[in-house]
Formats: sequence, structure tokens, C-alpha cells
Amino acid sequence: MRIIETYKYPILGGLFGLALALLLLTFGVLKTLLLLIFVVLGVVAGWYLQKTGLLDSFLNHK
Repeated sequence: MRIIETYKYPILGGLFGLALALLLLTFGVLKTLLLLIFVVLGVVAGWYLQKTGLLDSFLNHK
């Protein structure tokens, strides 16, 4: 466990690189870019909904 705590960010970077390489080899460049764009848009939308509380007020309004 100490190794994971010490090298947490390089391990995460390596796993991210592996996932990106698998996506590029499996789907190709354009489909991978489109997938990454949609992931970023989803993260931004989730961050916006959390920051503004729109979804919470909508779901709690009965």
C-alpha cells in the first residue's frame, strides 16, 4: 500500500495512458476524440448541475 500512496499520480497517469491507447487502437482517432469530447461535456454538465443545485431542487420538488 505504501508504494501506491507514494506513486499514486504516476500510476493513475499510466492507467489513463493505457485506456487512451486501447481506445485509439479499438475505435480510431476520430471516434476516440468524439468520445473524449462527450465525456468532457458530461463532466462539465454534472459540475454545473452540482454547483447551481438545479437537479437537486428539481428532484426534491414534489
